[in-house]
Amino acid sequence: MEPHTHTLLNMCRASLPRNMIENSMFEEEPDVVDLAKDSTAFPALEPDEVVYEPRSSRLLVRGLGENDLDDEEEDYESSARLLGMSFINRSSTHNPSSSPYNRQAPPRLCSCPSARMLVVGVFILVLVASMAMALYFLPGCTFTKVGVCANSSTPMEPSYPNSTNGELFPWNEIRLPASVRPVNYDLSLTPNLTSMTFTGRTVINMTILHDTKRIVLHSSELIITKATFQDKSVEVKVLEYKPWQQIAVSFLEDLKVGQVCVLTLDYAANLSHTYDGFYNSSYNDKTGAKRVLAATQFEPQAARKAFPCFDEPAFKATFLVRITREPGYITLSNMPQAKTTTLPSGLLEDEFEQTGVNMSTYLVAFIVANFTSITRNVSNTLVSVYSVPEKKEHTHYALDTASTLLHFYNTFFHIDYPLRKLDLVAIPDFLAGAMENWGLITFRETSLLVGNQSSPLDKQLIANVVAHELAHQWFGNLVTMRWWNDLWLNEGFATYWQYTSLMTEFPQLDLGNVFLGVRFKALAKDSLNSSHPVSVSSQVTTPEQVSEMFDSVTYEKGASLLLMLKTTLPDGQFRKGLIKYLDKYRGSNTVTEDLWNSLTQVGQESVSDMMRTWTLQNGFPLVTVSRKGGHVTLTQEHFLLSADNATHTSNLWHIPVTYVNDSCSSAPSCRQIFTLRNKTATLNVSDSVKWLKFNYMNTGFYIVHYGDEGWATLIDALKTDINTLTPHDRASLIHNIFALSRLGRVSFRQVLNLLDYATNETETAPLTEALSQLSSVYRLLDKRQEQRLVARMKVYIWGHFGQLMDSQDWGEEESVSKQELRSVLLEMACSLGRQNCTDQATALFDQWTNSNQTKPIPGDLQRVVFSTAAQSDLRWLSLMEAYSSTTYDSEKRKILQALASTQDPQSIVWILSTGLEGGIIQTQELPLVISTMSDGFAGHLLVWDFVKENWDRIIEKFPVGSYPIQSIIKSTTSQFSTQTHLEEVQGFFSNLKERGSQMRSVQEALETIRLNQLWMDRNLPTLRIWL
Repeated sequence: MEPHTHTLLNMCRASLPRNMIENSMFEEEPDVVDLAKDSTAFPALEPDEVVYEPRSSRLLVRGLGENDLDDEEEDYESSARLLGMSFINRSSTHNPSSSPYNRQAPPRLCSCPSARMLVVGVFILVLVASMAMALYFLPGCTFTKVGVCANSSTPMEPSYPNSTNGELFPWNEIRLPASVRPVNYDLSLTPNLTSMTFTGRTVINMTILHDTKRIVLHSSELIITKATFQDKSVEVKVLEYKPWQQIAVSFLEDLKVGQVCVLTLDYAANLSHTYDGFYNSSYNDKTGAKRVLAATQFEPQAARKAFPCFDEPAFKATFLVRITREPGYITLSNMPQAKTTTLPSGLLEDEFEQTGVNMSTYLVAFIVANFTSITRNVSNTLVSVYSVPEKKEHTHYALDTASTLLHFYNTFFHIDYPLRKLDLVAIPDFLAGAMENWGLITFRETSLLVGNQSSPLDKQLIANVVAHELAHQWFGNLVTMRWWNDLWLNEGFATYWQYTSLMTEFPQLDLGNVFLGVRFKALAKDSLNSSHPVSVSSQVTTPEQVSEMFDSVTYEKGASLLLMLKTTLPDGQFRKGLIKYLDKYRGSNTVTEDLWNSLTQVGQESVSDMMRTWTLQNGFPLVTVSRKGGHVTLTQEHFLLSADNATHTSNLWHIPVTYVNDSCSSAPSCRQIFTLRNKTATLNVSDSVKWLKFNYMNTGFYIVHYGDEGWATLIDALKTDINTLTPHDRASLIHNIFALSRLGRVSFRQVLNLLDYATNETETAPLTEALSQLSSVYRLLDKRQEQRLVARMKVYIWGHFGQLMDSQDWGEEESVSKQELRSVLLEMACSLGRQNCTDQATALFDQWTNSNQTKPIPGDLQRVVFSTAAQSDLRWLSLMEAYSSTTYDSEKRKILQALASTQDPQSIVWILSTGLEGGIIQTQELPLVISTMSDGFAGHLLVWDFVKENWDRIIEKFPVGSYPIQSIIKSTTSQFSTQTHLEEVQGFFSNLKERGSQMRSVQEALETIRLNQLWMDRNLPTLRIWL
């Protein structure tokens, strides 16, 4: 962009009202500059400068013309001050600054040009314009940065950044060039667990795909001490460009196509103190002694922190790993150990077999620790579960589950797991739930370890995570997305298969209700304008953009779309298509279209035509039903929650609309299907049909509005016979009507009319959904201090569900579904202070403590018992002692949630500070602590201040854009509903700049607050009348 154009853009933005300027910073689709059209800014690249991505190259231009106008802003008094708590003095003022673009005052006098001068001037202007247009439209003509018209075939000198030593860095894209492809890595690492440092040597064998004078790869926080090329006696200079975490070696002469070459890099680094790269961790053993270990977490872009590499998913290669260790430790990597050599220093070097499969760098893993294991041979694969020695007895359930699921996946996909061993490792200090490293899956302890006597709900969690990570061994490892914009090909499939495999192999875990809740969660996220397509066609390049792809849309919506597709296709086509997809692309990288092509090739109709409408555009449809006799009209539109009257999109979906009617409504054979491709279509039914329920079992990713008459008919049907619809269909109706209320299509009175049937409800899915929705409304009212309405809401909930709450048994329960239901009912009852519930919970806690924790509390009741006890100062201290001493990870996490539920300000501040520091409370648990506290009134007042004042420290622990950061932002802001809080949140994040202002989760937070405001404005009067 030319300088004067940029100036004009700044002037235009500066003239906008402040709120419009700030809103523009959070738009989901940033301005896009097409490189093909803007050659002055980005000259044409040489063949070896083509980024390894077939899509057209585009540059996102964010925050153009960022304004410098700072109005005097009111420093809103934090709610925390009402409790006498303040982390630091937060008063701030803004000094207004004048715009640098001041319009010059016009001269007082002016002279009129003569007619002759006017004609000459016009002629010159026409001549210049004509020449410019001729040059512009000349075929193959491109303007260079010096203003010369050159033929597009003429190479132009690119503009390169400066490397750390001041020399020009020979590459100017954040994505690596496609000129070089790694073939094999030979990695040698020597970690020192005393100094918390490591040294390494990486030998990369590579092949040249295009003539090039440079090799560009990734390196972050590594000190390159020596670099040699081909002949190891000849050193080469390594240049580094830190903003893009890239290093490069340049050559005077071209490396030729087909040439095989070797680059050797020696380096040193510190073990990371965060949760990515090659990082250090520690724990206390049963004697209280501190034990240290080192582990890795490379996804998405942290392999470059452990060894120099081509750290993009499509640069697959084989790996040979050697790790030097002290005798008291063991080492693990992706492959089985091949040999151990004693070095003259007394250290041991473990060498692992070279990987027999090509692998992306983010799947490489290695661990140095003193773990123990249990093993089992399954289908010629040695399956092992590793843990710290003290927790070996907690590994058996994971081994049983992994063994069963490995056999299931081998059989279902017709492709055996390709490695000879599969390790599942519980790491004491681990941020993610788990990571699917090929052959060496790493887990949080709470995601892998469970006692044999633990509740089925605790085992359900472990089985979920294990099933997800094992599915990745096919979807993600064997076949990998080409770039992070198609991450759903990994995570959507793994999420889908975790539920599908468990419902097949472990039906007693009752995962159907959990999967239904997951689909509801995805719909909530995808109803916002800040959502994104499952397969993102716009640029995903920066580390923050990549990290933000790990969200509910990628995981849960991806899985939901696969379920919808599976239930739409003829029997067998889905499985046959997936087998074809895996077989064709094993060892390779794919894009979404490759999946659709594979599914189409084994069927009769094009899957792509339908599924593109679901994966390439935001959101999902609202299907509105109107009926006149036997004619049922279906109309689709974008279901978009908006608080600012934004124009809804004209997107259309190919919707596989399923439905049942009063004559046959619950059995799968009752289901009928109609494909809605256009804006409106008509479905003909018999005049004798009394009612229709659409989206059978909620397998479709859409919401249905039946109109006033349609809703009334369905409500009457449920009041007449509650079992006329399946529990999932009843839950679907509850979810849909709350969503429509939020959209403004139905009144809250209609919501309450539907819930009247629920006094007779006994099934888990509909009751869980009803209580979840009512709890959200209750918390919003509570945070607004609408105390009279809060009291009435309690009465309403007790009137509809109190009898069921009081009838719950507090003993052992085997049914997972019943455990889920009673935990939801009792947690709601005790949180609202229902006397029967709090008395029972307190009695159970006292028995547990008085027996020195030998009288167990049923696992599904632990959270409600502990949380109720935590509201007493004395019992809170007892829980703190139990937290420090318990070795059961699931129990420990529930105690932590209970501790965080306290309403005592001093305890809240202590837990937050301790969690940020690490130690007694691990920093990895801070997002859970913040989420729990945000639900309570006192915690909600304090935790937002804590996040603001400690933001820089928080993003040192958790990368900007990462899932923990997304969780923290959502937890702390999602229950705000006032203009004061909206402006406070907007002001805080807009001032962060590169420290988080551009995150999609920030836009989501602002949207949610506005929607909460709108909901309150619409419904407070209604609630005051009807509750």
